[in-house]
Amino acid sequence: MPSVPHGGRLVSIEQVEQTPEKAKDMLEGQKITVPYETRVTIFNIANSVFSPLCGFMNLADYENVLENMRLVDDTPWTIPLLLHVPQDFRADPGDLISLVDDHSQPVATIECEQVYDISRKEFAMKVFGTEDEAHPGVAKIYSSTGHILAGKLQKVAKFSNNPFEDCTLVPKETRVLFNEKGWKDIIAFQTRNAPHIGHEYVQKTALSFADGLFINPVLGKKKSGDFTDQAIVDSYRTLTKNYYPKNSVVLSVLHYEMQYAGPKEAIMHAIMRKNFGCTHIAIGRDHAGVGNYYGPYAAHDIFKEFPDLGIQAIFMREFFYCNKCGGIANEKICPHAETDRLTFSGTKLRKMFLSGQTPPKEFMRPEVSQVILDSKNAFVE
Repeated sequence: MPSVPHGGRLVSIEQVEQTPEKAKDMLEGQKITVPYETRVTIFNIANSVFSPLCGFMNLADYENVLENMRLVDDTPWTIPLLLHVPQDFRADPGDLISLVDDHSQPVATIECEQVYDISRKEFAMKVFGTEDEAHPGVAKIYSSTGHILAGKLQKVAKFSNNPFEDCTLVPKETRVLFNEKGWKDIIAFQTRNAPHIGHEYVQKTALSFADGLFINPVLGKKKSGDFTDQAIVDSYRTLTKNYYPKNSVVLSVLHYEMQYAGPKEAIMHAIMRKNFGCTHIAIGRDHAGVGNYYGPYAAHDIFKEFPDLGIQAIFMREFFYCNKCGGIANEKICPHAETDRLTFSGTKLRKMFLSGQTPPKEFMRPEVSQVILDSKNAFVE
């Protein structure tokens, strides 16, 4: 049986077609132009991915999340969900504000609850644990205004121009699908990369204890050197088609901008997959990390602080290929030296592809490698 939604319910917000008549209804009052990433966040709020939130956080919830990693009502939450607006923006509680895209097309209407300012330095330290602007999450918060509009979304324009519509499922759809399949224990796998053998072994190890696996790759803005959205989707389609039993896997993408917040983002990843209906989530080495800002298993430790999260984490050690064992292993079961191990390095993998090399079969399935080699632009510039 799928999990109970976070906060006890799935949020439902009216979504309207972008017809001229409907657009006119959503373009009254002040207008704020929002970037694509905010539009994606609005899509996720409207489709229950961020339940129980119905909009963007007020000051009380923001401060409680920073200090206690919980909403004011004690619901676990680790990264504030904020709408940054121009510094000169002003509005009164109850005002309806139109959010529009770069072409002045409606994205949503929001009812103002309050407007407030935050300390971007405090945000960086308490969410990312660093003020270093080399950290992509810190760089983003420092580039924002720090001037925040809080309020509930009233109407949301339907998400259009989605090149991955055929593999974009929302929580109300996955919950029906999981029930139809008769899955009770459903394990989520979060990824922002094309799958190498280490990923596959994490997934299959988790799947061996469950009824089904929900592979939910993140699509959206990423850092330079990450795989492109198309490469991720195509490679996973190939892997699941050739190497997974039928009816054991659901592949659906998550439109979401990575924060690279390490352990705190691991909790958010769990919350989102809980809303999709998953009962478990696989948490691997350096989950949601970047550089050396977090310990390799910091994302394992943080779950101890959330016994009431409502989704169970399955902690996975790093897999590698051991020449002496003659197969895939991890540090818990392999006694051999590091010189006998082939680690699944993303940097090494990228260099191979950029030089036109096919990674060894111990590193990546040949069919998956070929998909990436055939791609014109497999990596984010």
